[in-house]
Amino acid sequence: MGIDEIKARLMKKATLFETGGIRPTYELQESWFGCVTWSLPEEQQRDGFQPLATFFLKELPYVPASLRHIELLTLFLREELFDHLVEDDLSRFFEIRAYPSVTGLIQRNWQHDKIRAFPLRPKLIENDYPAWDGGGIPFDVEEEIVRHENEEDMEYFEDIVEEIYAVHKIGGYPAFCQSGNDFGEAYPFVLQIASDDKAHFNIVDNGNFYFFYNAEKNDWRIHCDFY
Repeated sequence: MGIDEIKARLMKKATLFETGGIRPTYELQESWFGCVTWSLPEEQQRDGFQPLATFFLKELPYVPASLRHIELLTLFLREELFDHLVEDDLSRFFEIRAYPSVTGLIQRNWQHDKIRAFPLRPKLIENDYPAWDGGGIPFDVEEEIVRHENEEDMEYFEDIVEEIYAVHKIGGYPAFCQSGNDFGEAYPFVLQIASDDKAHFNIVDNGNFYFFYNAEKNDWRIHCDFY
């Protein structure tokens, strides 16, 4: 297996998000970080939960298969989660609302007390690669990479990986800071929330939240790591 074939086996598409840089419209289909901008009329912000993000999925350039039945995701978090970041699964500290349709939604302006809210600019990439020790590399591909490294002085991060995208993104691979975490095939990785200097949001030391989703159970698993 040559290097080009290894790359083809590993590459995944993802939608990356850049914070700010555009004039907000406050309209449907505009994703945000630091606030939740839409909900059903009967829904309210729960006590103890802070708005984190709004992701409209329908018009994004890429969405993983397990999320394609959802048009809108809104995320809230409990502040005490920052005292529990070493736990494997942090899902109990999040509220994730998934909407199969945007019909009937009303506009909100629920903002996080500390995060600066910005609209998000989506961008398609087709070359997301897994971190070496973060899972996601099939065993036969890993064997070939090791063989190339031993026989041809190849380096995984120099000759195969083009970039690790430690930013807000949907799809692709988790950009683990440490050795990674895996909740099994039933819970594929779908979303990453990253530390964001512009929004004044830092997870300990440039850490990330990683979201894994079981579409059949409508169930989430959430992991965090940092440097």
